[in-house]
Amino acid sequence: MAKPPRHTLTMPSAHPRGIPRRALPRAGAALFLVTLVGVALPMAVLHRAAVSRHSLEDPWGRYPLPLLAADDEEGAQGDDLDSEDLKLDRVLQKASMRDNTVILTTLNVAWASPGSVIDLFVDSFRSGVGTSSLLNHLVIIAFDGDAYRQCVKIHHYCFALGTEGVDFSEEKRFLTSGYLEMMWKRLDFLRLVLEKGYSFIFSDADIMWFRNPFPHFYPDGDLQIACDHYVGNSTDLRNIANGGFNYVKSNERTIEFYSFWYSSRLRYPGYHDQDVFNAIKHDPYVADIGLEIKFLSTAYFGGFCEPSRDLNKVCTMHANCCIGLRSKIHDLRIMMEDWRNYLSLPPSLKRLTTLSWRVPQNCSLSSQNQ
Repeated sequence: MAKPPRHTLTMPSAHPRGIPRRALPRAGAALFLVTLVGVALPMAVLHRAAVSRHSLEDPWGRYPLPLLAADDEEGAQGDDLDSEDLKLDRVLQKASMRDNTVILTTLNVAWASPGSVIDLFVDSFRSGVGTSSLLNHLVIIAFDGDAYRQCVKIHHYCFALGTEGVDFSEEKRFLTSGYLEMMWKRLDFLRLVLEKGYSFIFSDADIMWFRNPFPHFYPDGDLQIACDHYVGNSTDLRNIANGGFNYVKSNERTIEFYSFWYSSRLRYPGYHDQDVFNAIKHDPYVADIGLEIKFLSTAYFGGFCEPSRDLNKVCTMHANCCIGLRSKIHDLRIMMEDWRNYLSLPPSLKRLTTLSWRVPQNCSLSSQNQ
């Protein structure tokens, strides 16, 4: 098919470094001091006012920013003008691994309240095998102000992704217009992260991390994605992908694919990003750009749709195939209890294949059909 129009989010470039001051010549320095004292202070005030005015008129920093006191009103205004793009650059740089990989999740206030999904998500890293250090590379993307304020209470890398005129704060029921808008906003943000040169693991917050997933990723995959149903072959397009967990390397192929994926929402109105992915993975254009897709086995990356049966292998478990926040939280808490019970067992009992999850319960299809 013809190459679709590329969706581009234009961001201002980072500001260049300021011009260094010229030093006074050593010869005659003492004489200059006498004559300059009377004018130095007024000139400094005028210079500061001029630079401050330029800074306010030019928010992208083409002029050097003045050094102002923390309680200076001009300084507060200058801080407000610092672009969201630069803020994102800073948080990604701080959280990234040596190979420029970050772990990302998204959050709105419905999932952010104490004891809710985000607390369980962070707790799973702390309880997992070889996962606690990965919190140093996790960036939580907040969709609303309340979610951001809660994020900074529990985690050190948070980013506020505001959308003017759109309220993402309430629980978004599956396939409602608010849910779809939030999913596509998320996808476009992930494209931007790739364009900035960062690879990422994206994880929904209703996924519990029990083991470090990196040993189970494929070295030759551009985009590696979890499944609702895995047919047994990592390259088989019949695998039913789940967009809630994926590992994506930043390169020309993935950037092009994410642009194609995002633009494809117009071809499939009313569908969310996961359904659109499962449609466009067959498109000849994906093969033309050379994208290498790998599907992750549910033996390691499971969920309520198709659980990871062996607790000795499981890396992540997703509360997918589940509608409703209360049902998710109920079953996620039971899952965490099952995991802690497993960890408390001696090695000889851990090797038994009879160990299994007690979930799904409230998330089971039978309970949802009642």
